[in-house]
Amino acid sequence: MAQIIPLRLQSPPTELSKSVARASAVPWFVWSGVLAVTSVAFGLYWDISWHMTIGRDTFWTPAHLAIHFGGILAAITCIVLIFSTTFSHDPAAQTSSVRMWGFRAPVGAFLTAWGGMTMVTSAPFDNWWHNSFGLDVQILSPPHVVLGLGIWGVGVGCLLLLLARKNRATGAAGQKLDRLFLYLASLLLLLHMILISEYSDASLMHSAVFYRTVAIGTPTLLIAYGRASGHKWGATIIATIYMALMIAAMWIFPVFPAHPKLGPVYTNVTHMVPMGFPVLLIFPAFLLDVVMNRLAGRGKWLLSAVAGIAFVAAMIAVQWPFGTFMISPAARNWLFGQIYFPYQMPPSMYQLAYQFQSFEPTRTAFWLSLGVALVASILSARVGLAFGDWLTRIRR
Repeated sequence: MAQIIPLRLQSPPTELSKSVARASAVPWFVWSGVLAVTSVAFGLYWDISWHMTIGRDTFWTPAHLAIHFGGILAAITCIVLIFSTTFSHDPAAQTSSVRMWGFRAPVGAFLTAWGGMTMVTSAPFDNWWHNSFGLDVQILSPPHVVLGLGIWGVGVGCLLLLLARKNRATGAAGQKLDRLFLYLASLLLLLHMILISEYSDASLMHSAVFYRTVAIGTPTLLIAYGRASGHKWGATIIATIYMALMIAAMWIFPVFPAHPKLGPVYTNVTHMVPMGFPVLLIFPAFLLDVVMNRLAGRGKWLLSAVAGIAFVAAMIAVQWPFGTFMISPAARNWLFGQIYFPYQMPPSMYQLAYQFQSFEPTRTAFWLSLGVALVASILSARVGLAFGDWLTRIRR
Protein backbone atom coordinates (compact mmCIF):
# COMPACT_ATOMS: atom_id res chain seq x y z
CA MET A 1 0.00 0.00 0.00
CA ALA A 2 1.33 3.33 -0.92
CA GLN A 3 2.00 5.60 2.02
CA ILE A 4 1.63 9.33 1.80
CA ILE A 5 4.27 11.17 3.74
CA PRO A 6 3.29 14.79 4.47
CA LEU A 7 5.97 17.30 3.59
CA ARG A 8 6.44 20.43 5.71
CA LEU A 9 7.40 23.32 3.53
CA GLN A 10 9.79 25.77 5.16
CA SER A 11 11.34 28.92 3.86
CA PRO A 12 15.01 28.51 3.19
CA PRO A 13 17.29 29.58 6.03
CA THR A 14 18.84 32.18 3.74
CA GLU A 15 15.49 33.95 3.38
CA LEU A 16 15.04 34.02 7.15
CA SER A 17 18.52 35.41 7.66
CA LYS A 18 17.89 38.06 5.01
CA SER A 19 14.68 39.09 6.76
CA VAL A 20 16.47 39.41 10.09
CA ALA A 21 19.26 41.40 8.46
CA ARG A 22 16.77 43.82 6.91
CA ALA A 23 15.02 44.29 10.25
CA SER A 24 18.29 45.12 12.03
CA ALA A 25 19.72 47.28 9.24
CA VAL A 26 20.10 51.04 9.54
CA PRO A 27 18.41 52.82 6.58
CA TRP A 28 20.71 54.19 3.90
CA PHE A 29 19.47 57.75 4.36
CA VAL A 30 20.39 57.67 8.06
CA TRP A 31 23.97 56.64 7.23
CA SER A 32 24.09 59.31 4.56
CA GLY A 33 22.83 61.97 6.98
CA VAL A 34 25.36 61.03 9.65
CA LEU A 35 28.15 61.17 7.04
CA ALA A 36 26.93 64.60 5.87
CA VAL A 37 26.92 66.12 9.38
CA THR A 38 30.33 64.57 10.10
CA SER A 39 31.74 66.16 6.94
CA VAL A 40 30.24 69.55 7.86
CA ALA A 41 31.57 69.47 11.44
CA PHE A 42 35.03 68.30 10.40
CA GLY A 43 35.15 70.81 7.55
CA LEU A 44 34.11 73.69 9.82
CA TYR A 45 36.85 72.91 12.33
CA TRP A 46 39.33 72.52 9.47
CA ASP A 47 38.23 75.82 7.95
CA ILE A 48 38.83 77.72 11.19
CA SER A 49 42.25 76.10 11.48
CA TRP A 50 42.93 76.95 7.82
CA HIS A 51 42.14 80.62 8.43
CA MET A 52 44.47 80.72 11.46
CA THR A 53 47.29 78.88 9.65
CA ILE A 54 47.17 79.60 5.93
CA GLY A 55 44.63 82.36 5.40
CA ARG A 56 41.86 82.46 2.85
CA ASP A 57 43.94 81.84 -0.27
CA THR A 58 40.98 80.61 -2.38
CA PHE A 59 37.38 79.52 -1.98
CA TRP A 60 38.27 76.02 -3.21
CA THR A 61 40.10 74.95 -0.06
CA PRO A 62 39.71 71.35 1.11
CA ALA A 63 37.97 72.62 4.25
CA HIS A 64 35.33 74.49 2.23
CA LEU A 65 34.85 71.45 0.00
CA ALA A 66 34.29 69.25 3.06
CA ILE A 67 31.67 71.66 4.44
CA HIS A 68 29.75 71.97 1.20
CA PHE A 69 30.11 68.27 0.38
CA GLY A 70 28.15 67.62 3.56
CA GLY A 71 25.47 70.10 2.55
CA ILE A 72 25.18 68.76 -0.99
CA LEU A 73 25.12 65.14 0.19
CA ALA A 74 22.38 65.95 2.72
CA ALA A 75 20.31 67.82 0.13
CA ILE A 76 20.58 65.11 -2.53
CA THR A 77 19.86 62.37 -0.01
CA CYS A 78 16.66 64.01 1.21
CA ILE A 79 15.47 65.06 -2.24
CA VAL A 80 15.77 61.42 -3.32
CA LEU A 81 13.99 60.34 -0.13
CA ILE A 82 11.18 62.86 -0.69
CA PHE A 83 10.53 61.72 -4.27
CA SER A 84 10.86 58.01 -3.48
CA THR A 85 8.42 58.32 -0.56
CA THR A 86 5.97 60.48 -2.52
CA PHE A 87 5.69 58.00 -5.39
CA SER A 88 6.03 54.88 -3.27
CA HIS A 89 3.16 52.41 -2.97
CA ASP A 90 4.54 51.02 0.29
CA PRO A 91 1.94 51.64 3.06
CA ALA A 92 4.69 51.69 5.72
CA ALA A 93 6.52 54.49 3.91
CA GLN A 94 3.31 56.50 3.60
CA THR A 95 2.33 56.16 7.26
CA SER A 96 5.81 57.12 8.48
CA SER A 97 5.81 60.39 6.52
CA VAL A 98 4.11 63.79 6.47
CA ARG A 99 2.63 65.72 3.55
CA MET A 100 4.11 69.08 2.54
CA TRP A 101 3.43 70.98 -0.70
CA GLY A 102 2.05 67.82 -2.29
CA PHE A 103 5.11 65.72 -1.38
CA ARG A 104 5.45 63.05 1.29
CA ALA A 105 8.53 62.26 3.42
CA PRO A 106 9.66 62.20 7.05
CA VAL A 107 9.64 65.73 8.48
CA GLY A 108 13.43 65.67 8.88
CA ALA A 109 13.86 65.18 5.13
CA PHE A 110 12.21 68.52 4.31
CA LEU A 111 14.29 70.40 6.90
CA THR A 112 17.52 68.73 5.78
CA ALA A 113 16.87 69.47 2.09
CA TRP A 114 16.22 73.14 2.91
CA GLY A 115 19.38 73.29 5.05
CA GLY A 116 21.54 71.73 2.35
CA MET A 117 20.29 74.13 -0.32
CA THR A 118 20.81 77.10 2.04
CA MET A 119 24.40 76.00 2.61
CA VAL A 120 25.03 75.84 -1.12
CA THR A 121 23.44 79.29 -1.54
CA SER A 122 25.81 80.74 1.08
CA ALA A 123 28.91 79.71 -0.93
CA PRO A 124 28.79 82.38 -3.69
CA PHE A 125 27.61 84.93 -1.09
CA ASP A 126 30.67 84.19 1.07
CA ASN A 127 32.98 84.36 -1.96
CA TRP A 128 31.57 87.74 -3.00
CA TRP A 129 31.83 89.03 0.59
CA HIS A 130 35.53 88.18 0.85
CA ASN A 131 36.30 89.64 -2.57
CA SER A 132 34.50 92.86 -1.64
CA PHE A 133 35.43 93.35 2.02
CA GLY A 134 38.46 91.15 2.64
CA LEU A 135 38.89 88.80 5.57
CA ASP A 136 36.26 88.31 8.25
CA VAL A 137 37.04 89.87 11.59
CA GLN A 138 34.60 87.57 13.37
CA ILE A 139 32.80 84.27 12.91
CA LEU A 140 29.29 85.73 12.54
CA SER A 141 29.60 87.66 9.27
CA PRO A 142 26.41 87.87 7.10
CA PRO A 143 27.39 85.00 4.75
CA HIS A 144 28.44 82.90 7.73
CA VAL A 145 25.03 83.50 9.33
CA VAL A 146 23.38 82.12 6.18
CA LEU A 147 25.79 79.18 6.25
CA GLY A 148 25.06 78.66 9.95
CA LEU A 149 21.31 78.54 9.30
CA GLY A 150 21.90 75.94 6.60
CA ILE A 151 24.13 73.89 8.88
CA TRP A 152 21.46 74.08 11.59
CA GLY A 153 18.87 72.81 9.11
CA VAL A 154 21.06 69.92 7.99
CA GLY A 155 22.07 68.95 11.53
CA VAL A 156 18.64 69.07 13.13
CA GLY A 157 16.98 67.60 10.03
CA CYS A 158 19.31 64.59 10.01
CA LEU A 159 18.74 64.21 13.76
CA LEU A 160 14.96 64.12 13.21
CA LEU A 161 15.39 61.57 10.41
CA LEU A 162 17.39 59.34 12.72
CA LEU A 163 15.01 59.83 15.65
CA ALA A 164 11.92 59.00 13.60
CA ARG A 165 13.48 55.64 12.79
CA LYS A 166 15.00 55.14 16.25
CA ASN A 167 11.72 55.73 18.08
CA ARG A 168 10.04 53.03 15.99
CA ALA A 169 12.90 50.51 16.06
CA THR A 170 13.47 47.59 18.42
CA GLY A 171 16.15 44.98 18.95
CA ALA A 172 19.47 45.18 17.12
CA ALA A 173 18.35 48.02 14.85
CA GLY A 174 17.32 50.08 17.88
CA GLN A 175 20.71 49.57 19.52
CA LYS A 176 22.58 50.68 16.40
CA LEU A 177 20.38 53.74 16.07
CA ASP A 178 20.89 54.57 19.75
CA ARG A 179 24.66 54.66 19.26
CA LEU A 180 24.36 56.69 16.06
CA PHE A 181 22.09 59.17 17.84
CA LEU A 182 24.60 59.75 20.66
CA TYR A 183 27.33 60.38 18.09
CA LEU A 184 25.20 62.70 15.94
CA ALA A 185 24.02 64.64 19.02
CA SER A 186 27.66 65.15 20.06
CA LEU A 187 28.41 66.61 16.61
CA LEU A 188 25.55 69.11 16.99
CA LEU A 189 26.88 70.04 20.44
CA LEU A 190 30.33 70.50 18.89
CA LEU A 191 28.91 72.83 16.23
CA HIS A 192 27.18 74.87 18.93
CA MET A 193 30.38 75.19 20.95
CA ILE A 194 32.31 76.28 17.85
CA LEU A 195 29.68 78.98 17.29
CA ILE A 196 30.29 80.45 20.77
CA SER A 197 34.05 79.81 20.81
CA GLU A 198 34.89 83.52 20.65
CA TYR A 199 33.52 83.91 24.19
CA SER A 200 34.74 80.60 25.65
CA ASP A 201 38.47 81.32 25.67
CA ALA A 202 40.51 80.53 28.79
CA SER A 203 41.27 84.22 29.31
CA LEU A 204 37.53 84.84 29.86
CA MET A 205 36.96 82.10 32.43
CA HIS A 206 37.12 84.60 35.29
CA SER A 207 34.55 86.84 33.59
CA ALA A 208 30.80 86.39 33.77
CA VAL A 209 30.46 86.64 29.98
CA PHE A 210 31.99 83.17 29.66
CA TYR A 211 29.34 81.57 31.90
CA ARG A 212 26.53 83.66 30.40
CA THR A 213 27.48 82.60 26.87
CA VAL A 214 27.73 78.89 27.69
CA ALA A 215 24.47 79.03 29.70
CA ILE A 216 22.52 80.20 26.65
CA GLY A 217 21.54 77.12 24.68
CA THR A 218 24.05 74.58 25.99
CA PRO A 219 21.76 73.18 28.74
CA THR A 220 19.00 72.99 26.13
CA LEU A 221 21.07 70.70 23.90
CA LEU A 222 22.41 68.52 26.72
CA ILE A 223 19.00 68.00 28.34
CA ALA A 224 17.04 67.58 25.10
CA TYR A 225 19.47 65.15 23.49
CA GLY A 226 20.01 63.33 26.77
CA ARG A 227 16.26 62.75 27.18
CA ALA A 228 15.81 61.79 23.53
CA SER A 229 18.62 59.25 23.77
CA GLY A 230 16.68 57.23 26.34
CA HIS A 231 19.96 56.59 28.15
CA LYS A 232 20.29 57.22 31.89
CA TRP A 233 23.57 59.08 31.31
CA GLY A 234 22.79 60.43 27.85
CA ALA A 235 23.99 64.01 28.45
CA THR A 236 27.24 62.78 30.00
CA ILE A 237 27.96 60.46 27.06
CA ILE A 238 27.24 63.22 24.52
CA ALA A 239 29.49 65.70 26.36
CA THR A 240 32.24 63.07 26.60
CA ILE A 241 32.17 62.38 22.85
CA TYR A 242 32.23 66.14 22.14
CA MET A 243 35.30 66.61 24.35
CA ALA A 244 37.04 63.57 22.86
CA LEU A 245 36.53 64.86 19.31
CA MET A 246 37.79 68.35 20.16
CA ILE A 247 40.85 67.07 22.04
CA ALA A 248 41.68 64.62 19.24
CA ALA A 249 41.52 67.45 16.68
CA MET A 250 43.72 69.66 18.89
CA TRP A 251 46.35 66.91 19.05
CA ILE A 252 46.15 65.73 15.41
CA PHE A 253 46.00 69.00 13.42
CA PRO A 254 49.46 70.29 14.47
CA VAL A 255 51.01 67.11 13.06
CA PHE A 256 50.45 68.41 9.52
CA PRO A 257 52.89 71.03 8.15
CA ALA A 258 51.48 74.25 6.75
CA HIS A 259 52.56 77.84 6.09
CA PRO A 260 50.70 81.15 5.69
CA LYS A 261 49.82 82.20 2.14
CA LEU A 262 48.20 85.53 2.97
CA GLY A 263 49.94 88.49 4.58
CA PRO A 264 50.77 90.19 6.76
CA VAL A 265 52.43 87.35 8.69
CA TYR A 266 53.30 88.21 12.29
CA THR A 267 53.82 84.70 13.67
CA ASN A 268 55.95 82.12 11.90
CA VAL A 269 53.50 79.21 11.64
CA THR A 270 54.93 75.90 10.42
CA HIS A 271 52.04 73.50 11.21
CA MET A 272 48.25 73.63 11.29
CA VAL A 273 46.98 75.71 14.21
CA PRO A 274 44.14 73.97 16.11
CA MET A 275 41.34 75.44 18.15
CA GLY A 276 41.73 75.60 21.91
CA PHE A 277 41.06 73.05 24.62
CA PRO A 278 37.32 72.28 24.86
CA VAL A 279 35.02 73.47 27.62
CA LEU A 280 34.77 70.82 30.35
CA LEU A 281 31.11 70.06 29.69
CA ILE A 282 31.34 66.51 31.02
CA PHE A 283 30.99 67.75 34.62
CA PRO A 284 27.85 69.91 34.27
CA ALA A 285 26.41 67.25 31.92
CA PHE A 286 26.90 64.63 34.65
CA LEU A 287 25.09 66.87 37.16
CA LEU A 288 22.25 67.40 34.69
CA ASP A 289 21.85 63.64 34.34
CA VAL A 290 21.83 63.23 38.13
CA VAL A 291 19.15 65.91 38.48
CA MET A 292 17.04 64.43 35.68
CA ASN A 293 17.26 60.95 37.19
CA ARG A 294 16.65 61.97 40.81
CA LEU A 295 13.82 64.44 40.16
CA ALA A 296 12.06 62.55 37.36
CA GLY A 297 8.31 63.04 37.64
CA ARG A 298 8.54 66.38 39.45
CA GLY A 299 7.20 69.65 38.06
CA LYS A 300 8.94 70.87 34.91
CA TRP A 301 9.73 74.33 36.31
CA LEU A 302 11.16 72.87 39.53
CA LEU A 303 13.24 70.47 37.47
CA SER A 304 14.40 73.32 35.22
CA ALA A 305 15.35 75.53 38.18
CA VAL A 306 17.42 72.83 39.86
CA ALA A 307 19.03 71.79 36.56
CA GLY A 308 19.84 75.38 35.56
CA ILE A 309 21.38 76.20 38.94
CA ALA A 310 23.34 72.93 38.91
CA PHE A 311 24.70 73.67 35.42
CA VAL A 312 26.01 77.15 36.30
CA ALA A 313 27.35 75.97 39.67
CA ALA A 314 29.22 73.09 38.03
CA MET A 315 30.62 75.39 35.34
CA ILE A 316 31.96 77.86 37.90
CA ALA A 317 33.31 75.13 40.18
CA VAL A 318 35.21 73.48 37.31
CA GLN A 319 36.08 76.21 34.81
CA TRP A 320 37.18 78.90 37.30
CA PRO A 321 40.16 76.90 38.64
CA PHE A 322 40.73 75.32 35.22
CA GLY A 323 41.04 78.82 33.76
CA THR A 324 43.77 79.58 36.31
CA PHE A 325 45.57 76.45 35.19
CA MET A 326 45.14 77.22 31.47
CA ILE A 327 46.87 80.62 31.68
CA SER A 328 49.74 79.19 33.75
CA PRO A 329 53.03 77.86 32.27
CA ALA A 330 51.86 74.30 33.05
CA ALA A 331 49.36 74.46 30.14
CA ARG A 332 51.84 75.78 27.57
CA ASN A 333 52.38 72.47 25.80
CA TRP A 334 50.81 70.30 23.09
CA LEU A 335 48.68 68.50 25.66
CA PHE A 336 46.56 71.53 26.56
CA GLY A 337 47.26 73.58 23.43
CA GLN A 338 48.30 76.90 24.98
CA ILE A 339 51.30 77.19 22.66
CA TYR A 340 49.46 77.76 19.38
CA PHE A 341 48.83 81.21 17.90
CA PRO A 342 47.43 82.25 14.49
CA TYR A 343 49.80 83.81 12.01
CA GLN A 344 47.92 87.13 12.29
CA MET A 345 48.88 87.57 15.97
CA PRO A 346 52.10 89.50 16.74
CA PRO A 347 54.35 87.98 19.43
CA SER A 348 53.83 91.14 21.49
CA MET A 349 50.20 90.03 21.99
CA TYR A 350 50.95 86.50 23.21
CA GLN A 351 50.69 87.77 26.77
CA LEU A 352 46.95 88.29 26.29
CA ALA A 353 46.48 84.52 26.21
CA TYR A 354 48.19 84.22 29.59
CA GLN A 355 46.17 86.77 31.55
CA PHE A 356 42.50 87.14 32.38
CA GLN A 357 40.43 89.74 30.58
CA SER A 358 38.18 91.95 32.70
CA PHE A 359 35.16 91.87 30.42
CA GLU A 360 32.84 93.44 33.01
CA PRO A 361 34.03 96.92 34.03
CA THR A 362 32.80 96.74 37.66
CA ARG A 363 32.04 94.16 40.34
CA THR A 364 28.36 95.05 40.10
CA ALA A 365 28.36 94.41 36.36
CA PHE A 366 30.02 91.04 36.99
CA TRP A 367 27.33 89.88 39.43
CA LEU A 368 24.52 91.19 37.24
CA SER A 369 25.93 89.31 34.25
CA LEU A 370 26.30 86.17 36.37
CA GLY A 371 22.65 86.56 37.39
CA VAL A 372 21.72 86.74 33.72
CA ALA A 373 23.69 83.52 33.19
CA LEU A 374 21.69 81.82 35.95
CA VAL A 375 18.34 82.93 34.52
CA ALA A 376 19.45 81.95 31.00
CA SER A 377 20.50 78.51 32.25
CA ILE A 378 17.13 77.90 33.92
CA LEU A 379 15.20 79.01 30.83
CA SER A 380 17.50 76.96 28.60
CA ALA A 381 16.86 73.92 30.79
CA ARG A 382 13.09 74.45 30.51
CA VAL A 383 13.34 74.68 26.72
CA GLY A 384 15.50 71.56 26.77
CA LEU A 385 12.86 69.61 28.68
CA ALA A 386 10.13 70.61 26.23
CA PHE A 387 12.33 69.98 23.20
CA GLY A 388 13.51 66.64 24.55
CA ASP A 389 9.97 65.45 25.26
CA TRP A 390 8.98 66.42 21.72
CA LEU A 391 11.96 64.54 20.28
CA THR A 392 10.91 61.34 22.08
CA ARG A 393 7.53 61.52 20.29
CA ILE A 394 8.95 61.86 16.78
CA ARG A 395 7.76 58.92 14.67
CA ARG A 396 7.78 60.33 11.14
